[in-house]
Amino acid sequence: MPNMREMPYAEAFAGTLFSPGRGKPEFLVGPNGKGAERRFEVYRNNVSVGLVNALASMFPATQRIVGEEFFRAMARRYVRDHPPRSRLLVEYGQDLATFIAGFKPLAGMPWLADVAKIERAWLDAYHAADAAPLVGEELAAIPENRLVDTILVAHPAARLVRSRHAAVTIFSVNRREGEVGAIETDIAEDALITRPHLDVAIRILPAGGAVFLETLFSGHPLGEAAAAALAECPTFDLGANIAGMIEAGALADIRQ
Repeated sequence: MPNMREMPYAEAFAGTLFSPGRGKPEFLVGPNGKGAERRFEVYRNNVSVGLVNALASMFPATQRIVGEEFFRAMARRYVRDHPPRSRLLVEYGQDLATFIAGFKPLAGMPWLADVAKIERAWLDAYHAADAAPLVGEELAAIPENRLVDTILVAHPAARLVRSRHAAVTIFSVNRREGEVGAIETDIAEDALITRPHLDVAIRILPAGGAVFLETLFSGHPLGEAAAAALAECPTFDLGANIAGMIEAGALADIRQ
């Protein structure tokens, strides 16, 4: 391991900060050259608590499902293993859903990781760039013989989360007040998260709708997206899905 004195100050400080059990950086001293072990431990604890609090505010439905005590214990483990990689606190927790999927104490809740993905997508949509959503008149103006080669550009706030479980329903009932009744968790639900204006909205996509949007959002033309959706769901309704995308504000531009 390289000597901390040979490493950039911030890198050496942070590397020790997120390594419980290790002492303070050797170059760190207190006032008048006194020891700084206790001060550093207080600072380390405050950073950990701050990150745990941030995760709790970002994932309220996930916390409600598992309970505050369990969530905070899990979050402390996550903070220890996944220190921040960005200076922006809002970007922390991007891979919490992946962590949850591999967290053995939650093996009996295979749907929880998808709920966390939706919560993260909700937050990302909320903070995404503004853009005017595409309106139906713009699409209607395209000649019919050119529609198949038309590329529809996703709105900056549009997000997709596919789940084999009722993740959208579980997310929704746990983000509002009131009791949560019985939920059939094994019903697949694909989520479209959008924020065309000020408020984030989530809707469950019909069969074929997710692969249709995935193909469009990847930059493929409308004809290819429709073919992919029909291959997955022969009853896919192209017109209804396009209308739903425009209503949701999932699109922002047209390219030929």
